[in-house]
Amino acid sequence: MVLARIILGFLAITPMTGYDLMRAFRSSANHFWSADKAQVYRTLSALVDEGRARTERVAGTNAPDRIVHHITDDGRAALREWLTSGPDRHAERDAFLARVFFSDTIETAPLRDVIETRRREALDELDALERTRETTAHPDPSTERGAWLRSMTLDHGIRATLTHIDWLDDILTSLPDDQEQ
Repeated sequence: MVLARIILGFLAITPMTGYDLMRAFRSSANHFWSADKAQVYRTLSALVDEGRARTERVAGTNAPDRIVHHITDDGRAALREWLTSGPDRHAERDAFLARVFFSDTIETAPLRDVIETRRREALDELDALERTRETTAHPDPSTERGAWLRSMTLDHGIRATLTHIDWLDDILTSLPDDQEQ
């Protein structure tokens, strides 16, 4: 259900093709929600079947026709209901944290390698988020509320990634060698 509401949110901003939605996820929502191509297209189809989105075929110029999705009034109502409902936190499912949780069964060197690999990945993620921030306008909340709120989710992603890197550094600094245990 959350993916459907996120897609409705994107469609409320502007009509989009499935390709446009995938690009929007990668460039603006990936730091808080991910979806693969099959999930997006399957959810778009369901939203159309439910009457919460409609499609429009746009003739392509020297290209295939495009199927553009628009939010309907029913879709706007469903989005509004979701946006005004209580905050629904989902339990985190993180395979990396599961590995750390059970890593007392392996030696320190391979554990350190896993943590250092994750740290490098987190630094790459941080770099990508900061590049996005550099290329994104810094909207004024009093005049561009929607754009400002979207930028604040990017800010959250950056802060969360920085905190994650600090946590990884704490583990690497405090992790005793095998002989110290």
